[in-house]
Amino acid sequence: MPKENENRPRRNPRGMNFEKPKDFKGTLKRLLSYLKVYKVAIFFVILFSIASASFSIIGPKIMGKATTEIFNGLIGKIMGTTTGINFAKISSILLTLLGLYIISMVFSYIQGFIMAGVNQKLAFSLREKLSLKMHKLPLAYYEKKTTGEILSRITNDVDTLSQSLDQSLTQVISSVTMMIGVIVMMLSISPLMTLVAFLIIPLAIFLMAIVMGGSQKYFKRQQEYLGHINGQVEEVFTGHDIVTLFNQEDKVLEDFQKTNEVLYKSAWKSQFFAGMMHPIMMFIGNIGYVVISILGGWLVIKNRIEVGDILSFTQYIRNFTNPLAQIAQVTNLIQSMLAASERVFEFLDEKEEVKDVDYKMDMSKVKGDIAFNHVQFGYTKDRTIIHDFNAKIPTGGKIAIVGPTGAGKTTMVKLLMRFYDVDSGSITVDGKDIREMKRDDLRSLFGMVLQDTWLFSDTVRENIRYGKQDATNEEIEDAAIASHIDHFIRTLPDGYDMVLNEESDNVSNGQKQLLTIARVILKNPKILILDEATSSVDTRMEQLIQNAMDHLMEGRTSFIIAHRLSTIRNANLILVMKDGDIVEQGTHEELLKKNGFYAELYNSQFEEVA
Repeated sequence: MPKENENRPRRNPRGMNFEKPKDFKGTLKRLLSYLKVYKVAIFFVILFSIASASFSIIGPKIMGKATTEIFNGLIGKIMGTTTGINFAKISSILLTLLGLYIISMVFSYIQGFIMAGVNQKLAFSLREKLSLKMHKLPLAYYEKKTTGEILSRITNDVDTLSQSLDQSLTQVISSVTMMIGVIVMMLSISPLMTLVAFLIIPLAIFLMAIVMGGSQKYFKRQQEYLGHINGQVEEVFTGHDIVTLFNQEDKVLEDFQKTNEVLYKSAWKSQFFAGMMHPIMMFIGNIGYVVISILGGWLVIKNRIEVGDILSFTQYIRNFTNPLAQIAQVTNLIQSMLAASERVFEFLDEKEEVKDVDYKMDMSKVKGDIAFNHVQFGYTKDRTIIHDFNAKIPTGGKIAIVGPTGAGKTTMVKLLMRFYDVDSGSITVDGKDIREMKRDDLRSLFGMVLQDTWLFSDTVRENIRYGKQDATNEEIEDAAIASHIDHFIRTLPDGYDMVLNEESDNVSNGQKQLLTIARVILKNPKILILDEATSSVDTRMEQLIQNAMDHLMEGRTSFIIAHRLSTIRNANLILVMKDGDIVEQGTHEELLKKNGFYAELYNSQFEEVA
């Protein structure tokens, strides 16, 4: 299953999240420190939540008064002691009840409004911190983590945190208030009935625990195999052409059916157990209502309570069991919230790049003389891949880095742009150690064309302008002409104003590559880095781009990473890499005379062409 799937919060069909925080107390303490900023707003949320629940609690007692009044009026009418039901008094009671419910609703609305503001402000603050953090993390972090995992922290986890906080805080407050208030109201009606009611509750809790214990393992198994099925479907449809090519449809279908069978059985059992919960609670509740009704009737006969109190009491029993169920649900919400918070905090705690220097360099005076002085580097401490490398590239010099796939050709470029720092030795630009330069200043010197194109959803014009934000339309078109893409752009439906996106089927990968080259031409950098820049175009287009690049590289220091060795014959220095190390260096002619690894690569390419 793809790693992206592994990093998404996993939920069962009922929305429960089984992911638990590793450090419950520590994460909760840190989350509370973030919420301190909103303590005034949270205070009012608590206040209005308690008020809303309190006004709601009084309702059944008043409703009982109305019932008693109706009962007494009817009995009085039958006995001849009164003229009948006092509708004026009942109307007054019902208007009072309506007023209480309206006040409760208004308070609930206010607390919901305030809490929504707190949640969105917290989410906004965390996303802002995460966004800032992303720009401070070293490249090594992004090479270790999948895109799906990083996106999960910024989108899924922040949303889970925000939504869970909204539900859990208000539910806990209202549920606890409701439970306390209901107990007080029940005791005010009849301590004896309250005692009987509470003898039934442990039975309900006991049966709930048995059912939940039985269903939990099936829910976990269901979630596990739901992930397996998602992974299988994603893999099969991503590589559908490969599956078809190798006639593996039957095997794929067989594997899917096996997984689907396990998912079906676990899902059936989990849903069956979950479905038992409501009938069991209804059965126990009905038994409770019967017992309370009988006991209440006996107490009415004894004149210890009124008839309406029985109705009020049964309503309070229902109002007591609902908060119990809500608190059980909130427990899972809190775990989900803290698990998401923990993942967000882990991202924020990641080790950042070495702090930038304060030295401000005048970039306009930089010529582009580059020197590698006894450079030593390894991605891990126990494996050095560059040993004592020395090279001097004068302004306008061309340095080519060649080697088989996976040899580590981009490592030198990463060091040059300070995506990584050297372990020992130094790299200098115009005699200045790049570690003593601000990263933004250093990277502003470079123009880079990668093997994989990167275009964003905007017009062709704005995609090219990304290389120079203040460029005029004329400059943009000149850059397009230089990269041999102007004619193609003008054939598009909207020309330079056509919006590029994933559905832009009339723009090929090669043409997208030309657009990125135009972007670099527009930037007019001091130093060029071309990483397999012509790999996505055909031979004819490659020659056109090569001519444009040759013109562009005049007077600029250039680094060229290439598989096609015929394109780097005129490089001032060629670095030959193998197994992550530099095994040869020199000009094209010098390396051919050595008859070593470079000559072997060069000759093999011509043999392939022949």
